[in-house]
Amino acid sequence: MNFVWSGPWSETIKSALYQDIGRGDITTNSIVQAGQKAEAVLVAREDLVVCGLPVVAEVFSLLDSRIRMLPETPDGGGVRAGNVICTISGPARGILTGERVALNFFQNLSAVATLTRRYVEQIAGTNAQIVDTRKTTPGLRQLQKYAVRIGGGRNHRMGLDDGVLIKENHIALAGSVTEAIKRVEESVSHLHRIQIECETLDQVREALNAGAQAILLDNMDLDTMRRAVDIAGGKALLEASGTVNLDNVRAVAETGVDLISVGAITHSAGSKDVSLLVKS
Repeated sequence: MNFVWSGPWSETIKSALYQDIGRGDITTNSIVQAGQKAEAVLVAREDLVVCGLPVVAEVFSLLDSRIRMLPETPDGGGVRAGNVICTISGPARGILTGERVALNFFQNLSAVATLTRRYVEQIAGTNAQIVDTRKTTPGLRQLQKYAVRIGGGRNHRMGLDDGVLIKENHIALAGSVTEAIKRVEESVSHLHRIQIECETLDQVREALNAGAQAILLDNMDLDTMRRAVDIAGGKALLEASGTVNLDNVRAVAETGVDLISVGAITHSAGSKDVSLLVKS
């Protein structure tokens, strides 16, 4: 199978196709005649936020450029159980061979977008914003962070080379919050914002005095977060992290923090129930 470069996620998609197809789709190639055409629909089996249609399109395009897709709802749109999401038409062999890989991507990305949307809706009317983390499925970070944006959230670092975040182990090895910040300031460009993880209010004070521009409030309770907001007084961006869920995210937002990072929107989103059905 001779794949060509097509889009920003092509290498990830190619890898998934190679893994699934191997030396060829034995079943489809035995039953479906070469040149036979088909039309199929992608159907939601539960309510969801649509995400991943460009990926689905690329899966089929990489298999057979003659396959066409007609979306009923764009990425970011909401659909109800039973709704048709898109129509796929073209060579039947390509449609059946790409079905599982296309669904695997689409079901997970739609789940990430749907869960992100729920968190975003929970804090509507506050000044806080939902952000993701690096707790993503290996190989799928770019795609899952795309799904977070589709769901209305914002992206944190894409990777370790993306920004500075001094965590507890960095502090332990540096010896103190102040020393860790000092070492970063001596090493990185002035264009990098320095963020540091703090577990106590004393660390928050120390980080502010050392010049931190952003502080991650790690596993603090609501009262401690409110006090951290007062101490910071707008001098640094504050991000709440740890033990955040749909039941308490509103209360976290109302403490006055700027950002709320939620690992669950990527690492625990699961998959939405979606089917690809060939019209007979």
